[in-house]
Amino acid sequence: MTEQTPSVLNVQNVDLGYGSLKVVFNASLKVRAGELVGLIGGNGSGKSTMLRAVSGMIKPWRGTIHFDGQEVSGRKPHEMARLGLAHVPMGRQLFGNMTVHDNLLLGASLPQARAKRDENLERVHALFPDLKEYARDKAAQLSGGQQQMVAIARALMLGPKMLLLDEPSLGLSPLLVKDVMAAIRRVADTGMPILLVEQNVKQVLQVSDRAYVLENGHQVLDGPSAELQGNDMIKKAYLGL
Repeated sequence: MTEQTPSVLNVQNVDLGYGSLKVVFNASLKVRAGELVGLIGGNGSGKSTMLRAVSGMIKPWRGTIHFDGQEVSGRKPHEMARLGLAHVPMGRQLFGNMTVHDNLLLGASLPQARAKRDENLERVHALFPDLKEYARDKAAQLSGGQQQMVAIARALMLGPKMLLLDEPSLGLSPLLVKDVMAAIRRVADTGMPILLVEQNVKQVLQVSDRAYVLENGHQVLDGPSAELQGNDMIKKAYLGL
């Protein structure tokens, strides 16, 4: 993967906010084809706000967002889904009284996804074998880590061109966090571009190709994840070294 690899997502110089409160200041990022990119920082740094702008939940005050070769700044979430952007929200948001299988099928509700439902289900089961085993169990009966995998798999049922993941490690034990991060890496290794928003900086830098760091709405660092792991500011502020 090089600088010449085409970008699936390109966010340029955006200001973002709610009401009169500006939350993100002049931030930029890109995700190239086949990349797993981390967007990291502490609570309240603006990470989820960036994700909401990309998925169409909020409109940028300034700047542009391009996805799959077209400008999408201000598009609505359902329009972004039709374009092939799948957003896995914070907190998983599964239907606990429905089976795992039925939760997955909800991800294939758009016409283009329904046409490839069986094919996508087979691909999802290959990536997450446990979900085939638990297909008839109710989602609420699964562990937090398994529920997170259902949420990711449900997004993949769209047959997306890119995944947005918002805090997938939230509320999970350290062991389950490792399992979920390994699963995200497996998805990325199929060639799926992923933008991963996380507070768990150590885990993200271990699985991602590149990362951006936000602090108080300002982009303060970016680069290859292997290099950021050795950065003094990262080690002191986030890794406890």
